[in-house]
Amino acid sequence: MNFERMLYDMLSYSAPIILCVLGGNFAHRANVLNIALEGMLLMGAFTSVLFVMLTKNIFLGILGSIIISLLLGLVFSFMSVTKKGNPIIAGLAINLIASSVSAFILKAMSLPNLNVNSIVDVAALKIHIPIIQSIPFLGKILSGHPFLTYLSFFGIFIMWVIMYRTKFGVYVRVVGENEEAAVSVGIRTNRIKYAAILIGAVCCALAGANMALEKMALFTNNMSAGIGFIAIAAIFCGKGQPVRTSLYAMLFGLMQALAINLNISAGPASGLLNTLPYFMIIMILAVVSAMQLRNNHVRGFKAE
Repeated sequence: MNFERMLYDMLSYSAPIILCVLGGNFAHRANVLNIALEGMLLMGAFTSVLFVMLTKNIFLGILGSIIISLLLGLVFSFMSVTKKGNPIIAGLAINLIASSVSAFILKAMSLPNLNVNSIVDVAALKIHIPIIQSIPFLGKILSGHPFLTYLSFFGIFIMWVIMYRTKFGVYVRVVGENEEAAVSVGIRTNRIKYAAILIGAVCCALAGANMALEKMALFTNNMSAGIGFIAIAAIFCGKGQPVRTSLYAMLFGLMQALAINLNISAGPASGLLNTLPYFMIIMILAVVSAMQLRNNHVRGFKAE
């Protein structure tokens, strides 16, 4: 197994998870359970490739995916925030809509998938950083990724600044910790929740474009493969903190890269290795939950 290749793949597979995590953090800190991350990611992937196929322009494809994901975010916000509906049911509805719409359009177009390899040169989208690529070992890991992959890691710092160094970030945390107190000081809580959810929608659109357009120039139905739910697991494990949640996302990305690289030499057992990332999710959630439960006990009594 090529260790350099595995670490390169880890960064590559971590990027869409990190983007979903960074966007989902805001809804989480605003006390909104955004289950719709998976659907927004899938629709972002689908529409980015579809719009590139229709317009022959990669930038319009990414812009189109952002607009469609924002529309899904508005629908989710209206149902869960304005109408005070159950966010789990609303999120599952968005996920089902995204999967069904993409499958229906593929069926209507009589295509098994959307392929834009003739329009998008995946190799040309990779950015080879002059100084870094010449560094032994690190050069092959850090250089040669597409733009949105680098943006996802730079976004960790951006989201940390927004969350902890801006008025908006303070409002998001106040709304999530005590909504009644936020209302009493004049904060428009619904607007903050809408903004938090829509930030997540934009990030999910970019994650979908990164996964389908930049890396493969191809869309197949349900290609998100639970990445949105993996992001939700990372958010809960990291308690909505940008750096911690991103580290969990990278851990899940590492497991996915490990599974892919081991598949090459696994033979008949390759299918079993594909379950490794999802098995790791269960293990990490169990460990984190056990640690939190232990910390909640004070002098033998469980803290409520």
